[in-house]
Amino acid sequence: MEQKITSPAIKGVIISLILILFSLVIYFLGLTENQPLGWVSLLPYLVGIIWGCMIFAKQMNGNVTFGNVFAHGFKTTAAVTAIMVVYVVIYIKLINTGMVNMALDKARQNMESKGSLSASQIDDAIAMTQKFFIPFAIGGQLLMNLILGVIFSLIGAAVAKKNPDYNPIEK
Repeated sequence: MEQKITSPAIKGVIISLILILFSLVIYFLGLTENQPLGWVSLLPYLVGIIWGCMIFAKQMNGNVTFGNVFAHGFKTTAAVTAIMVVYVVIYIKLINTGMVNMALDKARQNMESKGSLSASQIDDAIAMTQKFFIPFAIGGQLLMNLILGVIFSLIGAAVAKKNPDYNPIEK
């Protein structure tokens, strides 16, 4: 009897739910300004992708190549990325509605403290950022998740147990 393989989509949903829960806990505890905590939130993503790669190799009884495991990890990354992009839009629009204004105020303060821009240039930059905030957030989420997912998938493929005698060409 063959063991059933857990799909990357299911793993992506599980990892995404953990990331969303972590994000909501940070929000409701009022810790959104704590930047080191933002970096710590990458830990469940790292562990999740590596776990997904290792589980895949185990479910295949080690009869996998580095490329097979990496591809599985990257498919999981794609699922996580798609879910997290939707979540970011919901988070900005419905959950933390003051986030945009807070980010724009912080950007204004940074620009004013540098003193290299006039007041009208700062106003123009803030207006443009406000207009494109959601697309920037989506782009940032896509880019960050995909780059980190590639790195985490590479790590997962490297640490997953593989059968040293397995040669897919002979099959």
